[in-house]
Amino acid sequence: MHWLLFRRRWRSLLAIGVLATRSAGAAEPVTALPNIEVRAAAENLTGLAGAGSEGVVSGQRLASMPLLRPGEVLEMVPGLIVTQHAGDGKANQYFLRGFNLDHGTDFATSLDGMPLNMPSHAHGQGYTDLNFVIPELIEQVHYRKGPYSAEDGDFASAGAARISTRRQLPGHLAQMSVGPNGYQRGLLAGSFAPASSLGAGHWLYGLEFLNHNGPWLVPENNRKLNGLLRYSEGSASHGFSVSAMAYRNHWTSTDQIPQRAIDQGLVPRFGSLDPTAGGVTSRYSVSGEWARKTSDSQMKANAWLLQSGLDLWSNFEYCMADIQAQGNCNRGDQFQQSERRRAAGFAASQALGSHWGEREVIHTLGVQGRQDHLSPVGLFNTTQREIWNRVREDRIAQRSLSLWAQTEVHWTPTLRSITGLRADAYHFKVHAVKASEPTHPGQPSAQMVTPKLALIWRARPSTELYLNYGHGFHSNDARGTTLQFDPSAPSDPALKATPGLVRTVGQELGLRSQILPGWQSTLALWQLASASELVFVGDAGTTEAARPSRRHGVEWSNFYRLNRQWALDMDLAWSQARFKDIAPEGQRIPGAVTTTANMGVTYEDAGPWSATLRWRYFGPRPLNENGSVQSPSSGLGNLRLGYKMSPRTRFSLDVYNLLNSASNDIAYWYASQLRGEAQPVSDLHVHPTEPRSLRLTWAHRWE
Repeated sequence: MHWLLFRRRWRSLLAIGVLATRSAGAAEPVTALPNIEVRAAAENLTGLAGAGSEGVVSGQRLASMPLLRPGEVLEMVPGLIVTQHAGDGKANQYFLRGFNLDHGTDFATSLDGMPLNMPSHAHGQGYTDLNFVIPELIEQVHYRKGPYSAEDGDFASAGAARISTRRQLPGHLAQMSVGPNGYQRGLLAGSFAPASSLGAGHWLYGLEFLNHNGPWLVPENNRKLNGLLRYSEGSASHGFSVSAMAYRNHWTSTDQIPQRAIDQGLVPRFGSLDPTAGGVTSRYSVSGEWARKTSDSQMKANAWLLQSGLDLWSNFEYCMADIQAQGNCNRGDQFQQSERRRAAGFAASQALGSHWGEREVIHTLGVQGRQDHLSPVGLFNTTQREIWNRVREDRIAQRSLSLWAQTEVHWTPTLRSITGLRADAYHFKVHAVKASEPTHPGQPSAQMVTPKLALIWRARPSTELYLNYGHGFHSNDARGTTLQFDPSAPSDPALKATPGLVRTVGQELGLRSQILPGWQSTLALWQLASASELVFVGDAGTTEAARPSRRHGVEWSNFYRLNRQWALDMDLAWSQARFKDIAPEGQRIPGAVTTTANMGVTYEDAGPWSATLRWRYFGPRPLNENGSVQSPSSGLGNLRLGYKMSPRTRFSLDVYNLLNSASNDIAYWYASQLRGEAQPVSDLHVHPTEPRSLRLTWAHRWE
């Protein structure tokens, strides 16, 4: 019955597409379509971008960066901070535009058309694990910030990043890295053309392994295996590709620990209060992309299949729940979050160039769909990874279907507009694994229509002004949409189901200009309002409904290529985040970052030497609603020195945390209870930044 209602609602949504198509067809066609391949053809997006905060990071720039973790490829998105509070097999923590994005909520990420945010995830809504990405195979990262593009839907309120991998490499690459604490990483990658009878394209392969114990008192024992195989013909705008990926990782985790335990000497700074925390994860996918470009149209389509799994053991409160339940700490407060997921999705779009009188017009119509099956997804109480209580365990089926339309009109040679409309429909279905457990009736579906508008004025050939307005949203965990009681206390009916979709509204004023030859600069003033800070708390199996919020800020991004040898970049961002409603506890949003900076200098010469020096500033964040507790700020410097022994062989030395700063990757404020403490204690819980470390890499290329 629910699925029939879902289909009926989509008949009305598809009607929007029919009307949009008829409007496009009413215009007079032209013989040539402007270059509407992904708006990321070059780092200078003047004349192509839809907002001042839209940009591109090329694979060439990423190749020169000293990256501690794969997820740090997103730190080249201006204002975005990537950090970690647990083992390196777990998804990173992300911060952008006054958001503590947790592990990905409100920032949409995709790889070659596959969405990477995981809805209704065991650990957190929108969980985005980038540890399977091989940085050396990235072609580019195309990012948009704010909810201004009709193509971007779920999780894209703060922004979106589309990562594209290469279709081929120049020959083959063998690479080996070694470092302290047992660090070993090997990569074998390359391209080859099949026999002419088997196709006219190219094969791309990549095989990666990683072993690392980290600086932790309890060795991380991080073991990663990763592989990619891709066949492609043509280009991203006119061709196709088919990719298969496989990834598996396991690790022991040193999670954040209370500051008082360090101060009292109960545990060293790099120590652990639970040596059995950690996880095992896997990911297997098959995907395909297809594109055709004619003189007046661009068609694109992709489809993907995914199977993934995660078992994650954490212990953030140590003894608090155990002491409250039975007066001792025999079991402890460790818990396991587990899921097994099968998912599939598709997307298709067509852009058509035409004329309205003398005005050039591009109409684009697109459709997206996704279906996730989690069987099961669970939360369990554990001791040393052994389950002793099931908090809840469910089977989830979640479907979404989206239709979007966009029209770009060039009103004059210097003025253009982009108007868009997006319609999304979601259906949620949750069943307890055991029929004897309480059911979770609630809201089975949700729909939302989100309009978009951009006005762009080219003041000079190298300067554009942008005015953007748009609605966005993020979905909530399916368990939250059907929740009517606390899983840890089923007899308590106080909780209510939360809406499946939460609306956001954003505005932005942007400027993009070439100040000097080679110097690209963008400035953005933005604000974003959210109807609710609703998040599903995977650690507890419940949903917390926070108040409506408002954020605003300013970003200034610069890239300056002085000459063939030297390049400078500098990104500065400031934001303020507040709850809109006044409450006794205060109006600050915990974890909302205020100030960030990311800057670097790169030297590359025709000779053998090269160097990159980077510095990142992660500003203070309020950790409670009244702002009385603030996380310390941190500044980190990383260095890469490269030496080319021959045209084919290269050595590089990466130095992380160059000044050996004793700062923290992350800080939280909450109550916990250590063994021997009579009462829970509210305290700062920190995960330290890794100390200075070196990694030496040998790389060799051949035909």
